[in-house]
Amino acid sequence: MRVLIADDNVDFTKSIAILLREWGFDVVQAYDGTAAMALLRDPEALTLALLDWDMPGMNGIEICREVRKDVDRPYTYVVLMTGRGGKDEMLTGMTVGADDYLIKPVDPIELHARLNTGKRILDLQDQLLATQRQLREQATRDSLTGLWNRAVILDILQREHTRGRREGHRMAVIMADIDHFKKVNDSLGHIVGDRVLRHVAQRLQAAVRPYDVVGRYGGEEFLIILPHCDADFSLTLADRLRCFVALEPANVAGEVVPVTISLGTAAWDGNASTPELLQIADNALYQAKAEGRNRAVAARE
Repeated sequence: MRVLIADDNVDFTKSIAILLREWGFDVVQAYDGTAAMALLRDPEALTLALLDWDMPGMNGIEICREVRKDVDRPYTYVVLMTGRGGKDEMLTGMTVGADDYLIKPVDPIELHARLNTGKRILDLQDQLLATQRQLREQATRDSLTGLWNRAVILDILQREHTRGRREGHRMAVIMADIDHFKKVNDSLGHIVGDRVLRHVAQRLQAAVRPYDVVGRYGGEEFLIILPHCDADFSLTLADRLRCFVALEPANVAGEVVPVTISLGTAAWDGNASTPELLQIADNALYQAKAEGRNRAVAARE
């Protein structure tokens, strides 16, 4: 773990740095408060800091106040160091946001114990943030394919639709469906079917533009949102997706499963609502299936 030591006493800072390196910490040093604050504001900021109370530029109290204002970044565990040994000073330090307090001359054993406490707390923070990210993923991602789930992809469509109305740009959607998917499940089993779904999801995600959005609409259907896209290009892109999926069969435990998809596209001209746009794309998809599948069909409003 990286630790910031900020103290204008160069000899003291170097001696503390030697101890910390012996204990396995990666040390970053600063010799005034302004430099320390710049390091703590960095996007890759340190989250464990030893700050001297009295420093040129900014003192430890001022740094604590500034650090606690930034509630959007990971928590920084701050230990204040000072020759001021009164309880009032300790209370002042804790009130402005310090987590711990050491009186100079610093006792190495006490310092080691305080740093270990800070490290445990920061490790716990990392675990909590990881859990939070995992829960967010579970709430927004389809558990099988890893694509956006139905609720999220529809929310993205609504936001893109609103933005298109506000800014006057075009957009299009593609509805895609795996051909004869029921036969795959019935003949090869649902485990193979699930892997085919994942295979198609990966192929779609790999073939769209970086700013296009792919989600699982339901069952074996996928919804692709195409910002800044007209009817002609949406059909071109849909056919490219069709070819890209058909080009590589799914390989499931040695079983080669040919896969094709049918697609329907709908371009928005500024009038249709999002449910209407989806219905238009779905009608085009139905037409693609009726015409023999493994094809893309465009529908215009």
